[in-house]
Parts: sequence; C-alpha cells; structure tokens
Amino acid sequence: MKLGQAFKMAFKSIGGNKGRSFLTMLGIIIGVASVMAIVSVLMGMNKKSLEMYEKMGSNRIQVYAYRYDGVSVFEDLYDYCLYLTEQVDGVTPNAYVSATVTYGNKTSDSMDQRPDMYFGSDQYGVVNNFQIEKGRDLSKIDIDNYANVCVMGGRAARNFFDATDPVGKEVRVNGVPFTVIGVYAEKDADNISWSLDNVIVFPYTAARALQQDTRDMNEFYVKAKTASAATEATTLINGFLTGICGNPNDWNNQKGYFYVENANQWSESGNEYAKMMSLVLGGIAAISLLVGGIGIMNIMLVTVTERTREIGIRRAIGAERKSIVSQFLIEAGMICGIGGIFGVTLGTILTLVGGKLLLQTVIWPSFSITVGALAFSVILGVIFGMYPAIKASGLQPVVALRAE
Repeated sequence: MKLGQAFKMAFKSIGGNKGRSFLTMLGIIIGVASVMAIVSVLMGMNKKSLEMYEKMGSNRIQVYAYRYDGVSVFEDLYDYCLYLTEQVDGVTPNAYVSATVTYGNKTSDSMDQRPDMYFGSDQYGVVNNFQIEKGRDLSKIDIDNYANVCVMGGRAARNFFDATDPVGKEVRVNGVPFTVIGVYAEKDADNISWSLDNVIVFPYTAARALQQDTRDMNEFYVKAKTASAATEATTLINGFLTGICGNPNDWNNQKGYFYVENANQWSESGNEYAKMMSLVLGGIAAISLLVGGIGIMNIMLVTVTERTREIGIRRAIGAERKSIVSQFLIEAGMICGIGGIFGVTLGTILTLVGGKLLLQTVIWPSFSITVGALAFSVILGVIFGMYPAIKASGLQPVVALRAE
C-alpha cells in the first residue's frame, strides 16, 4: 500500500466516525492545552519576576543592621562602601517614610495609587537602577545640608503634576515644604496596578525636618558592580559589620545585630522554584495526555474488531503485515495529530487569557513548547496505536474472513 493511500484511508475512517473520533481526541486536546497553558504561564511569571529584579536593580545586597547603643550604622557603612571601589557602585538607606504629601488640592492619602516614599542617599538612583529624566538626583550636598528636597519617580510625578514639569515646584510633606529637584525616567510603565515608578525619595537627613529618627533606619541596599563582585562584597560587608555590631550568632554579643543577603540568590531561587513548579504542574497536566493515549489504544482496538473482515481480505490478496501495521499507526497518529492541533489552539487561547488575568500582560507560548506539544501528541498516538496495529497485522486471513 502506498503512503498516500494509507493517509486517504485514515482520513476516511476518521471522517466516517466524526463523533467517536472527536471524543477520542478530547483527551489529547485537553492534555496538550493544559500542558501548554500551565508551562507557558509559569514561564511568563518567571520572566516577569526576572524583569522585576532587573528593574529594581540587579546585583543588590540587602543589609539589615543596628546597634544596641542607638548609634546609626549607615554613616560607617557608607564610608566603608566608598572604600570598596572595585566591588561596590553605591549604598543607600531603604527606610520607608510615613508622611502625607500635598500639592494643591492633591494629596497622597486620597490617591488610588499612593506613592511609596523612602529616605535615601545621594546614591539611591544608582542602587535602585533609576535614571534622571528631568532635573537632577540627590547629591552629597543635599545630604550634608539637611536640604528639604525630593526626587519623584515618573508615575508619582504624573499623579501629582499631570503634564506640568515638577522640577522646581514645591510640595508639602506633613506640612513641611519640600522642593522637587528631579524626576526619574519610568522603568515600569507597563505595570498598571503597582509601579516601581510611583516613588518619592528624600535625603535621609531630611528625617529631622519630618521628625523621624534616623536611628530607626536599619535597612540598607548596596549595589555591586557585577554578580561575582556581589558575592565578594557580601563577604567583606559581613566582616565589616561584625566589627561594628558584633557576631549576630553570639548570644553574649552586646553590640548589635545584622544580616547581609545577596539579592541575586532570590532571583536564582525564584528561577529554580519556577522550573520545579513547571515540571510538577506540567507533569500533572501530562497525565491527561496519558489518559488520552489509553483512549486512542481503546478506540483502535475497537476499530480492529470492526474491520477484521477488511483486514482478512487484504491479507488474502497478499498485503504484508507491515502494510497493515503502517495503516493503523498512521490512523492513530493522525487522530492524535489533529487533536494536537486543536490542543495547541486551545492552549494558546488559555495562555493569552491566563497571562492577561494573572500578570496583566500578553504571553505567547514559545515555539519550542508549541512544536514539542504537537510532536509529543503524534508520538503518543504512534506508541499507543502500536499494540492494536500489531494485533491487526497478526490476524490469520481465514479467521478474519469468517468474522461477521
């Protein structure tokens, strides 16, 4: 039998039992769609997380440190990081400001998206991967002079000033006047519900004007030059803070407490977790593919029974066993292949819907996942169609011709 003729017969058999063929494909359709949607959405979530880490600033080191005598750790940490010129780009406090910002009739407390407000150093923008779009960034002079100034993120500036240039304008923070000296370029414009750009940064020395104690600033960020420099800087900062705050693991330590954590580890851990979840959930969804494969085997066995007489006639006129095997394998492969195409279509739709609902973004299944799912569905059909095909080819012509 020619290959083209085998495909025509397979199409005729599938088309002759449309309802049964569709129900047989259903397991494959659901399996392929589930695997594609779950794996694609998880990959999209992982990509989104990595993008968020990059926007926040890669190679950051988180430092939490305080002394029991109430003396601020930051000045010493700042000077030490200036010394680490080969490892460190900058260091800043990451202290949250509890205040109400007012401009005209607009107030931060009444906004749908209240801005996040932080005390920072002159290196806040460098550490947090911000670039100045208008005006200038905080400077060492602002810090030393206890200046009442601030820099706004692009989203915060738009919320307060609309299309007006904020630079040089005065806002009131808990009633205290502060001058806007700069605006950061937006780096998270696509995020609708919450944005890294909805931020206002004040010199950490301005805490005095806002009646907030700088001794409460215990959390800091250090920006390393590279990933390897981050590892080295983490070790060096650990040693430095041990001298200031004592050993945090020593119960008899009377100096203070600290911990230093390389934020790159969060990204790596998140990546590994996403891969593990993709494998686990993808494996669970793949079970439906297995069930669909069993359905293929079952329906092909029924087909063999229904076409026993046809097989007997073909064997009687000289058809070889491999011809019978190829005919049934092609039919099984075609059922799974058509089911796989429908599954890929449904999986793409589910991925788009899932990405929009969960991540507020458009996610397309990768080419490798799409081709892999389609190829796997065809291979599954061939594997599960093997036994019925071999059984059909093994029928004796005389016995097959006697079948009703």
